Formats: sequence, C-alpha cells, structure tokens
Amino acid sequence: MFRLLWAASAHTRYYLRRYMPTNIALDAIRTRRGLKWGVPAMLLAVPYLLAASMCTNLIADGGPGWLNLIALWGVWNAMKFFIMGPVSLVLLVRVRVREAVARRRARAEQATSNETAEAGELMIGASR
Repeated sequence: MFRLLWAASAHTRYYLRRYMPTNIALDAIRTRRGLKWGVPAMLLAVPYLLAASMCTNLIADGGPGWLNLIALWGVWNAMKFFIMGPVSLVLLVRVRVREAVARRRARAEQATSNETAEAGELMIGASR
C-alpha cells in the first residue's frame, strides 16, 4: 500500500511539474536566463490574490463551499510567485558574483602565463 501511494504521489508531482502553467513559469524563472524575470513575475501574484479575494467574498455572501478550493488555489499560486521574486534575486546575485570571480581568475592566470613567457624570453635572450 505504501509503495502504491509513493508511486501515485511521484506521478502526480511529475504531471503537475510538467503541465501546470504556474510550475512551467517558475521552472523557466529558475534557469540562468530566467533569473532576471523573478522580480517582475511577483506581479503575477496580484491576479491570483484578486481571484482568492473574490471567492472569499462570494463564500461570505452565501456562495457554494467549493469556492474555498479556488481561493486556496489562488493563495497558493500567489505565494509561489511572491516567494520566487526574492529567491531569484538572491540566485542572480550569486551567479553574478561567481562570474566575476571566474573572470578575475582567468585574468590572473593569463597575466601569470604572460609573465612566465616574458621571463622565458629574457632567459633565452641572456644566454645568447
């Protein structure tokens, strides 16, 4: 039974990660090229919160109870986009720092190899 539940949850997660529009958008934001869109994507939380607010207002006015699911869905998606903004910003800063360190190392290695080559040329010139 546990194995069946585990397999069902794994397949459900795979399906949701692959085909749900919000998960596709968040996966695209998590890529190296998409990190810059994390903060603007926070604006997508607004329509989800608006939909959740409308559903809760309808429920308060005597609407059907299944609107609670739509409100929960809207709040959940809003939280995903709202959290992704700062996370992508931190990841982008980390990537930029790593790129700067790699460039600095490459320049230092090139300068060291140039100095070694010049020293070798001086040694050859001195022995003539």
